Parts: sequence; structure tokens; C-alpha cells
Amino acid sequence: MSELSLKAIKRESFKGSDLTKLRTNEMVPGVFYGSGQESIAIAVKNLDLRDFVYSSESHLINLTIDGNDKNFTCILKDVQFDPVKYKPIHFDLLAIKADEKIKVDIPVHVTGTPIGVKEGGVLQLAIHKLEVECLPKYIPANIEVNVEDLKIGESIRVSDLKTENFEILHDPADSIVSVTAQATEEIAEPEATDEGQEPEVMSKGKKEEES
Repeated sequence: MSELSLKAIKRESFKGSDLTKLRTNEMVPGVFYGSGQESIAIAVKNLDLRDFVYSSESHLINLTIDGNDKNFTCILKDVQFDPVKYKPIHFDLLAIKADEKIKVDIPVHVTGTPIGVKEGGVLQLAIHKLEVECLPKYIPANIEVNVEDLKIGESIRVSDLKTENFEILHDPADSIVSVTAQATEEIAEPEATDEGQEPEVMSKGKKEEES
């Protein structure tokens, strides 16, 4: 897992009007906390936060807070978004210690083109992130799932993944990705009819409509 730097300022006010002012100035309020770590209310530039929020990989964060000489190692634990603009409006940073295991969500990275897709099937990703537990030095950037051998009707479950130095906390039976048959409709061939009579059209899986 790569480590990126993030600069923050300490904020003193928790008033809604001040938080709104921060966001208007393209700043995102957040909180830094952790085991044995005093919670610190902070804010960062929206542009600086994007590298962590809109990334397909997990990152360790080297956090510096204006006015504090100490650097902190942490991870992005949670982000809240504006439901309309889909911009981050609040975030949580979790402090980590080298000798303490943590739980963190890791993105799933799918590789390869399944046999089933080449045969007309549809690839469906059911789990986009997997929660794992491990020491900070073993946090993976992502969890790679190779789907090349998947045929129509087959799936890859949590129990199928080989892990090293970290534990996946999901149910082993949970399906991560699968290939399903493409939904199709069958239309019956028009039959010879008397003049003026409409031909009957049938769709697979639907009951015949009564005239």
C-alpha cells in the first residue's frame, strides 16, 4: 500500500454556519481520531481529499495538521457525500499504530474477461469493497479477483480467495462476482390469420393475456 501526504488545518468552531462557510471555500470538514488519540476537528482542501476519496486503491495517509509539529499515520475511514452534487461534505480519519491490527474496507479489483461474457453472459460485481483485518503494514492496496475462467452460472465467493497476512471478515459463502445469462425475450412466429385479425405475440415468462 502506498503512502500519500495530506495537509489539514485545525478548526475550532462546530457551528453549522461556519461549516457551510468552509464548504463554500472548497474546504471539507472532518475529524481525526483513534485508540489513545485525542479527537481533533480538522478541515482539508477539497482538491487534496480527492486523491483518497475517488481512488480505486487504499492508501496510508501521512497527516500534518497546521500548528502541530507531529506527523500522524492514518487511513480514510469514512466519507459523507452531498446527495445531489456528490461532493464530500465530511470525512473521518482513523489513527493507526504499527503493532495494532485494524479493520479496513479494501476495493475489489476485477481482472480478465470471463469465458461466460465471451459467450454472451453478463458480469455482475456484487461486492465492491471487502472488509479485512490486519496489521497496518499488510493492508493491501486492493484485492485482485481474476475472472477469466468464469462460465455462465458460475461465481467467485469469499472462500475462493487466497489471502496472505490479512483476514477477510465477510461470510465465506458471500458471492463477490458472477456471470449470469443475459435476459432475453422470445417472440412467437406470427401465425396465418383470417383477414382483419391481429397475430398473437407471446413473451417468455409472461402469461397469455386474455382477449
